[in-house]
Amino acid sequence: MLDKIESNEILDRLPAHLQQYIKPQNHEDYTPVNQAVWRYVMRKNVDYLSKVAHESYLEGLRQTGISIDSIPNMYGMNRILKEIGWAAVAVDGFIPPAAFMEFQAYNVLVIASEIRQLEHIEYTPAPDIIHEGAGHAPIIANPEYAEYLRRFGEIGCKAISSAKDYEMYEAIRHLSIIKEAEDTPQEEIEAAEKKVDELQNNMEKPSEMAQIRNLHWWTVEYGLIGTPEDPKIYGAGLLSSIGESTWCMTDKVKKIPYTLEASKQDFDITKPQPQLYVTPDFAHLSSVLEEFANKMALRRGGLSGIQKLIESKNIGTVELSTGLQISGDFSRVIEFEGKPIYVQTTGKTALSHREKELVGHGTSNHPDGFGSPVGSLKGINLAIEDMSPRDLRAYDIYEGEEIELEFEGGIKVSGEIITGTRNLQGKIILISFKNCTVNYGKEILFKPEWGKFDMAVGKEIISAFAGPADAESFDLITHTPSSTTIKSKKTPERQELEELYASVRNIREGKNAKFSLQAVLDLLVKYHPNDWLLSVEIYELTAGKDEDLAKEALQNLEKVKIRRPDISHLIEGGLELIDEKLVSG
Repeated sequence: MLDKIESNEILDRLPAHLQQYIKPQNHEDYTPVNQAVWRYVMRKNVDYLSKVAHESYLEGLRQTGISIDSIPNMYGMNRILKEIGWAAVAVDGFIPPAAFMEFQAYNVLVIASEIRQLEHIEYTPAPDIIHEGAGHAPIIANPEYAEYLRRFGEIGCKAISSAKDYEMYEAIRHLSIIKEAEDTPQEEIEAAEKKVDELQNNMEKPSEMAQIRNLHWWTVEYGLIGTPEDPKIYGAGLLSSIGESTWCMTDKVKKIPYTLEASKQDFDITKPQPQLYVTPDFAHLSSVLEEFANKMALRRGGLSGIQKLIESKNIGTVELSTGLQISGDFSRVIEFEGKPIYVQTTGKTALSHREKELVGHGTSNHPDGFGSPVGSLKGINLAIEDMSPRDLRAYDIYEGEEIELEFEGGIKVSGEIITGTRNLQGKIILISFKNCTVNYGKEILFKPEWGKFDMAVGKEIISAFAGPADAESFDLITHTPSSTTIKSKKTPERQELEELYASVRNIREGKNAKFSLQAVLDLLVKYHPNDWLLSVEIYELTAGKDEDLAKEALQNLEKVKIRRPDISHLIEGGLELIDEKLVSG
């Protein structure tokens, strides 16, 4: 994908399984109405947020080169973001949470390149360039916050999902797309909302991914900073919503000190949030993240870690105390006294060390699964991994020796040792056998006719996490979304309205325009009686200069307010900005 966009050294580091989500921004596809929506939201936001947002916001807008008047060109943004060690890429709406977080781990901001419709100017459930570009980008100019975001991605992409998490992701993605699309039948929206509700009510025990996604929502998306009595906004969802950024500052929204408890608080993406969490500073965010990470299988491993991987029904990795990593679809664990004593994968499996696949142990070498005992030998205090060459010789764990190894819990490995593989520290991490039988009581786990038996060495599982240890081991280029963003319809009426918006934009920028402001207003009144934003723009250009035309624009807006009382506050908000500017000179 990178050959189709303007890349840089940060983007060049992205692995292929992340590149598959990237799409060209196609900046020329933004219409004059899109540009007007961006401009209105940004002018409102900058005016209001300068009073209620964290101080990093306005400084970040300047540093990231985000213009108030025009939708940013991502390639221009990238040239500026590179100076703070970040980059941005365009994607189509929601992408899977693990991929979203892994982009962050690479210091890459994921930006949904679509923009909300004029009808959803206050808030859209679908990610868009206002939310991503004007919400996320400015705050990453703060070094402490940027490091939190990167670290969150690094830890978050290792969180283990449940089988239902991906179903929930697809349901939310579908709902966000159809709610943002024009003319979606109400019954279709209600059916999609019902499906999301049903899934939310039947998620059973929340997975690690569900919990860390909650933390992401209540910080990166909807976070407040300061004190519950005097909070400031830093979450991108609030920074990009002219409705909710105002609503969240009222007493109707409960403000709660941010702690690990936020991981248990679910959210509804389609509604304003009834409560928000307040962090005292950005460093506290990292502290809570580390507290959560300490509870993850990533750091705890053990029996519960392997059980989470089995339940996830996705590719995952366990790491043994020797550093050997087994990646695949885990299907079974045999336990003894609360500890795993044998692990089994099904299908393609790869063995790695320090995130690098071991030579001769890729999926082509283990196409049908992999099983191995884990733990200590019965009656021997010294673990195999801790044995010196002299110890290994003493216990006949040596090339060419016929041997039977009995592990605590009853796993027996009998066969002739071919060779051993060591890590850089000299610890033996893998022993290969021929003519090998592996038994668990009367159950045969491996037969000699199956070929060479590779036994992983490790007295315990120290880590379990989602995804492969080495991304190159598996074909991860499999993303085929069930739905794609729905574009606005190009009707003759819409085309004419776009031309009127284009004329006003050209006049503001001192370019040649197809219509004069008077002609635009006349056509607007006659053929587009429900449009309001263009009359606001005409008033902005004529107030204090052409009072007759400014008055006509105001009169039209009064009629629109009567016809559409639901958007009266938007009209008033736009006019207040203009009048304040006139008064201040």
